Amino acid sequence: MTDRSSKIADHTALKTHLPLTAAPTRLLRLFCMCWRFLIGFTILTFRYPRLSREQQIAAISRWCKQFLSSLALEARVTGQLPEVFPGNTLLVSNHVSWLDIIALAAFTPPRFVAKKEIRSWPVVGWMIARGGTLFIDRGNRRDAGRVNQIMAESLKQGDCLCVFPEGTTTTGHHLLPFKSSLFESAILANSTVLPITLRYLDEHGNLTAAPSYAGETTFWQSLTRLLKLRKIIVEIHYGQPLVSGREPLLTRFELSEAARHDIAVNLKQSPDTPDTQAKTTADPQVEAP
Repeated sequence: MTDRSSKIADHTALKTHLPLTAAPTRLLRLFCMCWRFLIGFTILTFRYPRLSREQQIAAISRWCKQFLSSLALEARVTGQLPEVFPGNTLLVSNHVSWLDIIALAAFTPPRFVAKKEIRSWPVVGWMIARGGTLFIDRGNRRDAGRVNQIMAESLKQGDCLCVFPEGTTTTGHHLLPFKSSLFESAILANSTVLPITLRYLDEHGNLTAAPSYAGETTFWQSLTRLLKLRKIIVEIHYGQPLVSGREPLLTRFELSEAARHDIAVNLKQSPDTPDTQAKTTADPQVEAP
């Protein structure tokens, strides 16, 4: 699909003929969301550092579920839900919205890997860092090697991490090629890779791009679309766990393709889209341009 046709498809996907909420309902939801945000900030500031790891996980999961509820989002889990915090596991998911992190953390609160620019966001950046997020410099291709080592050590110590290997967001109607660089951490730590598919549905069960944060969409535009719809369903599908370091998953490329195949199938898309992954002579840890 060309860039132009992709933009047209994305624009069309954002149109809806569903009944919309009344202005008072939107204001109430916005208030509830802001209230939950304030509660989350308070917990991270005063309580979170004093909690045990198990208590931190429970607090994050509970807060995320309440945040989704404040926006009238219903979460539906399919597939085989792992334990709340599966140790030495790398979660990989397609990326649609800023809500993805909250939806995933509502059931399996991991440590996320995010671009370093997020760390500088006012308040939100601090909160994300406080929750244990690892930051990567996407503008420096060699930074993947450093982050892989940090991720591998974290996984070996029993952590659960999460990455979005598309490297950017979409409307949820298509799946981009995966960047395989951060899959190297799973190889180094002999980790399990767990593919997760996220789908946002309207009240009739049809795929919707309302929560999307793709392209030139702003946070406020995405939030406004959410507030207008009477109901949004976020479907979280846990795929087949992939054990790294065993045939046929001996390299990060094979792991990446297997994870992408699983997610593409659950998005009801063809898994045969060619990937852009490639080793380079200078640094096999990074993607070729």
